Order: sequence, then structure tokens, then C-alpha cells
Amino acid sequence: MRKKRMDYILFWAVLLVSIFGIVMIYSASSIWSQFKFDDSFYYVKHQGIFFILGIFIMLMVAKINLDIIKNKANLILGICFLLLILVLIPGIGSIRNGSRSWFGIGSLGIQPSEFAKIGLIIYTSKYLAHNKKYMKDVKKGALPIFLVIAVFFLLIMLEPDFGTAMVITLSLVCLIFVSGLKISFFVKLGVLGILGIVGLIIAAPYRMARIVSFLNPWSDPLGSGYQIIQSLYAIGPGGLLGQGFMKSRQKHFYLPEPQTDFIFSIISEEFGFMGVLIVTSFFFLIFYRMLKIALKCNDLFYKYLAFGLAFLILIQASLNMAVVVGLIPVTGYALLLYS
Repeated sequence: MRKKRMDYILFWAVLLVSIFGIVMIYSASSIWSQFKFDDSFYYVKHQGIFFILGIFIMLMVAKINLDIIKNKANLILGICFLLLILVLIPGIGSIRNGSRSWFGIGSLGIQPSEFAKIGLIIYTSKYLAHNKKYMKDVKKGALPIFLVIAVFFLLIMLEPDFGTAMVITLSLVCLIFVSGLKISFFVKLGVLGILGIVGLIIAAPYRMARIVSFLNPWSDPLGSGYQIIQSLYAIGPGGLLGQGFMKSRQKHFYLPEPQTDFIFSIISEEFGFMGVLIVTSFFFLIFYRMLKIALKCNDLFYKYLAFGLAFLILIQASLNMAVVVGLIPVTGYALLLYS
């Protein structure tokens, strides 16, 4: 196997985005954390620790032979499946924000669905590499892998966590699309997916409330429409260059938990359109560099793995920003590398 070389542009892009994320977490959370914990650096300290651990883990994982990951793909997926089962059991999984999707270890919370994202991409990449000649046959090629995805989708929906389920599903659909499956299949899948989403919305009243608040936030300005209204109040005054660093008004107890799902609103308010342009440009740069890596790979597993991770990052970031600016209903999903 050819010796791996680090993509330094990708490395520094991720590093700069993460550092800017820590800076913005301080700006967005200082008021809240001072009020709740009597420490304006409470969230920054936690994010800083995980940033350092993340860099260390990233450098360690980069040294792992991908053939080992490929050979252990089934085991990795099995562990992810087991964790998603365990988190649904009362007494083992803990409920946060109405979703039983966490393992609580003291003040630390771990979401098994985050591991499932990577596990499914690894498994799907191996499946596509081994079954490339069957992928044009829906029954032999596509159906088995979509059944696996459907099982994981249902497990995550039982928590329930609609946002994570959609991110995983869309990422994997994009990955399977580049494998060469017929476009007509995706058209049929899209129609079926729309019908399924409509069914899920009708089945859960809170999702219907989110749809109503998306179409008209002012129908319930103090309830389901509150977050998006406050988010738009933050984005609106940002203008071209913003209000200035640390000068956000909405973080003063107007926008709930501004350091999490709606941190992009605070970036927009403090740095304006230029801030938005910088954030989106960095995400597209990361996506572009990952696509270049994927296209250079000769091994199909490596190629699909790089494609899958690239789609995951782009879709996850895009959905959060789309929610914040009111393009899609609120899904409660964090902004990658920032929140």
C-alpha cells in the first residue's frame, strides 16, 4: 500500500474552523454560562478539552491501516447496532431534551448515533466495494444495503432523533448514488421518502407543530415558533460586517442555548454576511479537499469511505445552517465543529 500523506490544506482548514468555533462558543455562551454556572468560560473549557482530544485522536486514527478498518467493518456495525439498542432501555439510556439518545456518564453525555454515522459509512463503503458488479441490479445490489440503513433509521427514530436519522440517511443515499445505481431508483426512493416523512410528521404532533412554525413562526411566537423568530432577529441586524465580536444582543437570554444548535445565528449577528461567507467557504473547502482525496484513491473501499465522510460533513453542516435561516423546519441539530 502506498504511504499515506497528510492533506495539509484539509488539516489546517479543520484546525482553523475548530479554533474559530471555540472563540464563538465563548462569545455565544459567556452570558448563559455565567448565569448558570457562575463561570463565563464553562462551555469554552469543555470545548477546549474535546478539541485537544479530537486533534490527538485524529492524528492517531490517521496512522491506522484502513485495511484493518475494512476487515472489522461488520464488527463495528454490530457494536453500533448494540449501542443503539441499549440506549433505548430505560435505566441505561438517559433522556435529554425529550430524546432517549444519550448514555449519561456523570456530566458527560455520549450519543451512540454519532458512532453509528461512522460505522454505517464504513460498512456501506465495504459493501459497495465488494458488490460493485451487482449495484445496477436493485434486488441483488441496492436492496440489502437499504434494508440495513432502514433498520438503523428506525432505531434512531425510536429515540426519537429525526435530525440525526435524516443526516445519516441522506449521507448514505449520496454515497450509494456515486456507486452507479440507476437514477430511476433514486426517483422512486425520493417519492417513497417524501411519503415516509409526511407519515412521520403526521404521527408526531410536535413535528407537525414544527412544520406550522416553519411556515408561519408567528402563529405561535412564544412556543414552537420562538427559536426561529429569535434566530432571524439575530441574523437580520448583522448586515454586511455584523454588530462586532461579543456584541450580539440575542445571546442575552433571547435565543435559548445560543452555543448549541443556533450558534450560526450569533456568528451572523456579530460578523454579518462576511462571517457567513467565511463559515460556508471553509465547509466547502473541507468538502472539496475530501472529494479530491476520494477521486485520487484507487482502492474502491478507500474511495467510498472518503466520499461518505465528505457527504456526512457537508450535509450535517448544511442542514443546521438551513434551519437557522428558516429554509427548513427546526430539527435540533448542532453545527459541526462549532456547536
